[in-house]
Amino acid sequence: MACTNCGVCAENCPFGAIERTESSMSNVDISLYHGVWVFAEQREGKLMNVSVELLGEGRKLADQIGTELSAVLVGSQVDDLVDELFECGADKVYYADAPELKGYTTDGYTNAIYRAILKYKPEIVLMGATHIGRDLAPSLAVKCGTGLTADCTKLDIDPEDKKLMQTRPAFGGNLMATIVCPHHRPQMSTVRPGVMEKPVRVPGRKGELIKLDAKFKPGEIRQTVLEVVKKVGEIASLSDADIIVSGGRGIGGPEGFDIIRKLADRLGGTIGSSRACVDAGWIDHSFQVGQTGTTVKPKLYIACGISGAIQHLAGMQTSGYIVAINKNENAPIFEVADYGIVGDLFKVIPAIIEALDKRDA
Repeated sequence: MACTNCGVCAENCPFGAIERTESSMSNVDISLYHGVWVFAEQREGKLMNVSVELLGEGRKLADQIGTELSAVLVGSQVDDLVDELFECGADKVYYADAPELKGYTTDGYTNAIYRAILKYKPEIVLMGATHIGRDLAPSLAVKCGTGLTADCTKLDIDPEDKKLMQTRPAFGGNLMATIVCPHHRPQMSTVRPGVMEKPVRVPGRKGELIKLDAKFKPGEIRQTVLEVVKKVGEIASLSDADIIVSGGRGIGGPEGFDIIRKLADRLGGTIGSSRACVDAGWIDHSFQVGQTGTTVKPKLYIACGISGAIQHLAGMQTSGYIVAINKNENAPIFEVADYGIVGDLFKVIPAIIEALDKRDA
C-alpha cells in the first residue's frame, strides 16, 4: 500500500524513528487561487438540480470569501444553458464545447476541466455527488494533486483564514467530521443532491462567458460511448419530489408497498424506501432514502414502518415536515418527527386516505 503522507505513523511512533516530509504538492502558492467554481452537470442538455443547488450554496461561500462565483459547463451544443446558469447566480461561465464532450467520459471531462483549473486557478470546486460527479471529482483531484471530501452535507468558510470547512457523515453516520485542506488547491467537495437550498432565479441576469480549450489529441480520450441504454421500468425521482411516502421493514414484504403507493398517489407524491427493504429485494435501490441511498428534502416526508436508523435519518431529517407511523412508540424515528402516529400502518394509512376522500367530497 502506498504512503498517503497522513503523518499518523510519525506522530505515534514510540521511538521517534519516523520523520515526516511534506510532499512536493504542498509547495503550491495558494495565494494565486481565487474564486468558487461549480461544475454545472447536464444530461442531454438539461441542467441537473444539484448543480442549481450548488450555485445557491456557492453564492454564500463566495460572498463570505469576497470572491466571484463561476459555473463550469461541459458538453456539446448546450449553449442555451449558459443564460440559465447566469440567472441562477453565476458571475462567470466557463464553457467547454466539443463533439467529443456530447456524452460523459472520464477522460474528456477531466482533461477539459483540468486544463481550465491550471489556467484560471479556482480556490474551491464543488460538484454534485451524482454518478458522474463521483467519477469525475476523484479523477480531477488526482490530476490536481489536491484532496477531495465526498458526500458533504454542510459547507462553510472559516472566518479566520477563509478556508473551506467541509462537513460529512463519518463512521456510518454516527458522527459528523469537518475536513479542511490547508496546503493544497483547489479545495474540492462533492455534495449530495437535495441537501442545499436552490437560489432564487433572476430572469435576464447576465455574466461573463469564457470559452475553454476543448481540443483533444488522438488517444487523449480513451473511452468511447457506444450506446446509452435507459432502464426500463419504474424509476424513482426522489430528489425533486415535494411529498415522499417511505416504507420500511414494518411493511412486511414487497406487497406492503401497494398501500404505501396508494397513499403517495393520493397525495400526489412518490414512494421511497429504507435500506432494509432494498437489501431484502423488495424494491429497487433507486428508491432508497438514506446515507447509502438518496438524500431528500421534500416538503412532506411520511415514514411508514421505519424504525429510524441514523443512516436513514441522515438522508431525510431536513425535510419540511416529517410524519412517522410506527407500532413501536420508542422508535428513534419519533425523535425527528414533527407528527407521530403510534399504530398499525395497515390500519392508519387507509384511515388517512378515507379522511382525505371525505375532506375533498
